[in-house]
Amino acid sequence: MSPLLCTYSYFAATSIAAMASAPLLLCVLLISTYCLVALGGRHERGFVVVPTSSSSVTEQAACSFVSQVASDPNRASVPLAHRHGPCAPASSSSSGGAKPSLAERLRHDRARRRHILSKATGRTTVTLSDSDAAGVSIPTSLGAAVDSLQYVVTLGFGTPAVEQTVLIDTGSDLSWVQCAPCNSTSCYPQKDPLFDPTASSSYAPVPCDTGACRDLADGGYGAGCTNSTTAKSLCQYGIQYGNLDTTVGVYSTETLTLKPGVAIKNFSFGCGLSQQGKFDRFDGLLGLGGAPESLVSQTAATYGGAFSYCLPPGNGTTGFLALGAPGSNNTAGFVFTPLHSSPEGPTFYVVTLTSISVAGKELDIPPAAFRQGMIIDSGTVVTGLPETAYSALRKAFRSAMSAYPLLPPNEDQDLDTCYNFTGLSNVTVPTVSLTFDGGATIDLDVPNGILLEDCLAFVGDGSDDTGIIGNVNQRTFEVLYDSGRGRVGFRPGAC
Repeated sequence: MSPLLCTYSYFAATSIAAMASAPLLLCVLLISTYCLVALGGRHERGFVVVPTSSSSVTEQAACSFVSQVASDPNRASVPLAHRHGPCAPASSSSSGGAKPSLAERLRHDRARRRHILSKATGRTTVTLSDSDAAGVSIPTSLGAAVDSLQYVVTLGFGTPAVEQTVLIDTGSDLSWVQCAPCNSTSCYPQKDPLFDPTASSSYAPVPCDTGACRDLADGGYGAGCTNSTTAKSLCQYGIQYGNLDTTVGVYSTETLTLKPGVAIKNFSFGCGLSQQGKFDRFDGLLGLGGAPESLVSQTAATYGGAFSYCLPPGNGTTGFLALGAPGSNNTAGFVFTPLHSSPEGPTFYVVTLTSISVAGKELDIPPAAFRQGMIIDSGTVVTGLPETAYSALRKAFRSAMSAYPLLPPNEDQDLDTCYNFTGLSNVTVPTVSLTFDGGATIDLDVPNGILLEDCLAFVGDGSDDTGIIGNVNQRTFEVLYDSGRGRVGFRPGAC
């Protein structure tokens, strides 16, 4: 008798190719379980049937904000969307031109990963060349942040509150927005009006000769004073990103409104007056790292230094960003693993990966491959694994996908396991699971948490050093950073 083959069929699911390069028109995922008689005599488990990126299914976007955390009175949550998707505010989704190609995004992603690893491991950081500086003077020690991100939230700055659409970033700490009186030579174009500090009754620049300004310099974001010869000189911040983009301006405080009735007074941020580089049309950045300059640290007295987010499975859906952790009696559905800090500083969130499984089978990876830990990052796209672990994953994934044509490597992008699904309406994709210290196991969403434009969304970083868990793997999970309890939680199916 032939054994039963049990799989999950995902109807009206996402177009994989559209996931990163074009607006995606999907919000509803219909799942049905069925069992078929296996013809090959082999018991198949750990595989999922999904539509290919060539599927002609037309989908409807449903961008309403639905979150279990929204009703929790101890937590503050805001909608979160993909920066290029239809659910993003017009300021970020409409860039006035073509969306960046996958190759371009991956080049930026590579720069981001290298920059994060250089800071986390204490290796040499990127410095500005004369041609890249474009007249902006920034200390070379400012290599504190990274490349532009993928997900945005809309917050209110000032009194009265003015909406600003900002990228979320767990890989940096200092938040900033572009401020008037920027012009086309000193700031990049954004669709929203510039934040005008003179129109806000709660705005205050930070004087240069203050403890707050000295602390900023100690944290690696200080850029001196606006005019050191006057008693009224102001504290200047500066950030250099992994791809040499820069932002410089006045370190300031302001009222930050998360949603009506929930405001943070005296929020420290950068009022950007000179930005140089290839920025999109977003208004700024929201730093969610662990250092004192971040939103998380500044609100620790209220929200306990905890926050979570859910990155939606595709461009056409909405997730959330929430400050605060659920109560101890309200963590059903989460699995937890210990949280560690980077030895080079508090910005990054580090966890220990212990094993990877493909199609339900644990890979033969020596524990030493994961000894340096994995940084969880909201802005890195693809996951960078230690080389030993990636080699094992690639071999197992290719074996499980051997029925489909493997494309030759593309020199313009890092991804080396890409498939040609032309002419196919559905393909069978193996599941991939990650297991962390303490036994916490997460089954990555299929296909959105595994494939990026028909490519395996993992790369090898060339050594068995620190790795980075990118945002593709995190999709559909509520990822809870609970520093107060020293743990990271994962709750599947949260958005």
